[in-house]
Amino acid sequence: MADLFFENNVEAIEAWNTILFDKFVRFRDALTVGLGLHGDATLERHPPPIGARVLDLGCGFGDTTQQLARMVGPTGLVVGVDAAPRFIESGRQEAEAAGLAHARFLVADVQSDDLGGPYDQAFGRFGTMFFASPVMAMRNVRKAMRPGGLLSMVVWRAKQENAWVYDVEQKVLELIPHVEKGDQVTCGPGPFSMASPDLVSAQLLAAGWERITFERFDAEIRVGATLDEAIDIAMAIGP
Repeated sequence: MADLFFENNVEAIEAWNTILFDKFVRFRDALTVGLGLHGDATLERHPPPIGARVLDLGCGFGDTTQQLARMVGPTGLVVGVDAAPRFIESGRQEAEAAGLAHARFLVADVQSDDLGGPYDQAFGRFGTMFFASPVMAMRNVRKAMRPGGLLSMVVWRAKQENAWVYDVEQKVLELIPHVEKGDQVTCGPGPFSMASPDLVSAQLLAAGWERITFERFDAEIRVGATLDEAIDIAMAIGP
């Protein structure tokens, strides 16, 4: 199966390390709280055991890397990987301040770079939808796993099923029916690129993964503590 979207991640990496990093820093608390329930639910279903070696895909600020490090304990190892150096540096500093020596961080393009390993488990909380070549990325992750290793990913379903984005977008389109696209760098395929179970299954099978299952999880998304903050986030990050 051919990979979709773009040939490489260069533009997306630039976006995450510049304009998107600055926006995520500004709204970090709101976004971390808003997305945390989905990651927590996944880790409750598939918790890494004490002493496990875990790869945290698209770790961002590293809050999930720290969470995983506490779960596996000091005899385990968690490696947070992200292609944006500014996110990784932030994660590294915070994990060090928290005394989590077994939480380590790696600047790498998951599609093509050596991810180390072997790992017992790989986890991604909304960090796997932006690959230019998802099959290549998932194949590279599998290469870093021990035989029988587990991959668990949290991804968005279709935009229409996410009112916190879709409803806002529809209101904007009522006022501005046509929006000119600028020349700013973008995050790649976008957050809803893995919304189709059939497509994701085909990608994972092509990458060599087996026994693929999907679990639906619905939870309220907190987009800002106040209406003004919610509007600011929508204006800055989407739709």
